[in-house]
Amino acid sequence: MVQRKAKNMKWETVIGVEVHVETNTKTKMFCRCSADYFGAKPNTHVCPVCLGLPGALPTTNEEAIKKCIIVGLALGCDISERSIFERKNYFYPDLPKGYQISQYRWPLCVGGSIDIEGKNRKKTIRINRAHQEEDTGKLSHRGNETFIDFNRSGLPLVEIVTEADFRDSSEVRDYGKKLQQIIRAIGVSKADMEKGDMRLEANISVRPEGQKELPNYRVELKNINSFKFIADAIDTEVARQIEILESGGKISQQTRGYNEDKHETFLQREKEEANDYRYFPEPDLLPLVPDRALVEKLKLKANASDPAKKLTVLVAKYNLGEKLVSTLMGQGMVEFFEEAVQISGDGSAKALATYITNRKIDPTKQKPQDLVDEINAKGQNMAGQNQIVEASKEAIEQSEKMVTDYKAGKTNSIQGLIGQVMKKTQGKADPQKAREILEKLLK
Repeated sequence: MVQRKAKNMKWETVIGVEVHVETNTKTKMFCRCSADYFGAKPNTHVCPVCLGLPGALPTTNEEAIKKCIIVGLALGCDISERSIFERKNYFYPDLPKGYQISQYRWPLCVGGSIDIEGKNRKKTIRINRAHQEEDTGKLSHRGNETFIDFNRSGLPLVEIVTEADFRDSSEVRDYGKKLQQIIRAIGVSKADMEKGDMRLEANISVRPEGQKELPNYRVELKNINSFKFIADAIDTEVARQIEILESGGKISQQTRGYNEDKHETFLQREKEEANDYRYFPEPDLLPLVPDRALVEKLKLKANASDPAKKLTVLVAKYNLGEKLVSTLMGQGMVEFFEEAVQISGDGSAKALATYITNRKIDPTKQKPQDLVDEINAKGQNMAGQNQIVEASKEAIEQSEKMVTDYKAGKTNSIQGLIGQVMKKTQGKADPQKAREILEKLLK
């Protein structure tokens, strides 16, 4: 006989979060393949190491380890005196070796916390660990066929794992946004969720209100790349679990995905326990023993982790507007900008910041010196005020949707109008002047 629980029973949600961040190194984690894979033809950034071919041996990417340490320091973690890579054994098509090189028992960074603020509450989220591992390949499903692209396989990945401190989806959303700000502020990744630089996973269970012990199960929602979708997915999954429990059913450990179109979670596989992965130390890699002097040096970069403090410092240092600095930080371009200023001089800070934010420079393809040379060359043949005004009027007349969006409050649409002005002046307009003129005309 199935025993139903009372429909009016109050439930409490228990959530832990795992965030995966791809760090911006030039090469992959354990081989020399280029990490600049996004948009490349499938399976062109691969070698015997990241394809897991017999006899291929890994070597550790030192720059990736440094960036993982910076992440740990920014989150207030302790840096382990000795850290060991392990083989996490499981079989899935996107894992060419049949195991993933990761850290479980001896992570690089342990402890730490992040404070989040929201409506009527401030809360500290405890960080269990931040550890280094390698990314997997990417699966694409078309009809009944599945295609595998191993370009992403082997990329440096920092996994940040929290304690089960979240009680609702809004806390998870706010945590994700705060973590993204920190990651961008310290310059270790662009944390672009659309490109998969940052991916969210949530471990969810529910318990009767007032119960202190953790539930004896958890359901993991995998690889979600939007703050809105993670909140929607959590609310959907919580409702599913409560319905099952109130009907007298039991919930098994599962890994589930989220279909944002149907607003439902779906089964991917039954969830493994840690012992199912048969962890054992990676025999082809030496233990990591971080140099204490290096750790102290890396603290300087980690100190930039508070976005509010970083913004205040940059505004004062370079005499820039908060909006411009905020855009630089949001694009993860502060370090690139400061290197360019060092080359060109403090007097060029505003022009450099404006140029970078409007052009969306890719730091993996263009160096700060290249940018300075480009601006200097353009400065010798810049468009005059009248030319920019005429180009702006034309752009407004020919871009009805952008103008409508702008007047409806979507102020970011002005970027498209600036792009039209730049095109009409063959790149000779000062983007900041174009913005000022467009804003004046649009009023």
